[in-house]
Amino acid sequence: MQWIDPGERVVEAEGIGSDETFYNLQWAPAAIHAPEAWDLGARGTGVRVAVIDGGLNNTHIDLNGSVDVARSRSFVAGFNFNQDVAGFSHATHVAGIIAARDNGVGTIGIAPGATIIGVKALHNGSGSFAAVIGAIVYAATPISQGGAGADIINMSLGAGFDRQGPGAAHLANALSRATTYAYQQGTTVIAAAGNSAVDIDHTNNLIFVPAQSTNVIAVSATGPMGLFTAAGSSPDRPASYTNFGQSAIGLAAPGGDFVLPGNAPCTVALIPAGTITRPCWVFDLVMSPGSIPGNTGYFWAAGTSMAAPHVAGVAALIISKNGGPMHPAQVEAALRQSADDLGKPGNDDFYGAGRVNALRAVQ
Repeated sequence: MQWIDPGERVVEAEGIGSDETFYNLQWAPAAIHAPEAWDLGARGTGVRVAVIDGGLNNTHIDLNGSVDVARSRSFVAGFNFNQDVAGFSHATHVAGIIAARDNGVGTIGIAPGATIIGVKALHNGSGSFAAVIGAIVYAATPISQGGAGADIINMSLGAGFDRQGPGAAHLANALSRATTYAYQQGTTVIAAAGNSAVDIDHTNNLIFVPAQSTNVIAVSATGPMGLFTAAGSSPDRPASYTNFGQSAIGLAAPGGDFVLPGNAPCTVALIPAGTITRPCWVFDLVMSPGSIPGNTGYFWAAGTSMAAPHVAGVAALIISKNGGPMHPAQVEAALRQSADDLGKPGNDDFYGAGRVNALRAVQ
């Protein structure tokens, strides 16, 4: 079963420097008003976020110390939670979007004080339903009962299949039972909507899971086109690849895009000094830590996989502000009520309840 959509794009970035070297390349935090939330003291401290994905590099310089290694676990036989194919680590990229530390190097996550739990259910981008279901149950189970005790689960993964296919109903129901268990345990479950550019409202024969699983907040992606050019578009533009549809989409968040034509170069300043030059379309993607086994690698990537962890990060800010655990219904209500209502008024095909707004979420 292929879980990570092949439509995602990944481009390697350069090494790290100092003082959040790549902050000027991080358009996504500004798009959701995260810096203003940080100014109010919001960090997500004490909130536990399980990243159900592939192998996660807990020793990466931007994540070292933020991962609960003792509670991280692998559901892929023969591999530890922090092992995967060398090179780009999808799980590390997702974890960095959520909680890259405020440590003066590389990038910063939306909730830099949050704790990450790496739960490996995929290897080299693929995995089984059994592994994903086991990962959900483990992540949501309280620590006192042998689980990870996650407040939030992020699943930047997905599978789409024919509703009438052999075993389809059984698989969908089994996954929904797992996400319902998480909900009942008080864990907010967030998932990528998928990268097939499908109108889910008008695709009766297809189902996308876990985005359409029970008690899951499905996240669509926004992304600019030529943001660092004179004619650049808004970062709130619906991404070219994102699935959409009012029946599925709960919220929208930055996922990046890669459709600016040509390879004309753009140059952006780094911090504290220097510049980086790449084709302008590269800067429309989302930058985050992303290397395994290396500990200083950063990548650009685009997909609803990148959008979901932005919502997970804002959810962590909300829970932290509340001073402790919150029921998933309360978290979702806070996310929806604080989101910027873009597109058509009310629930929208592309944005759902709106694009998340970290500042409003913690005010």
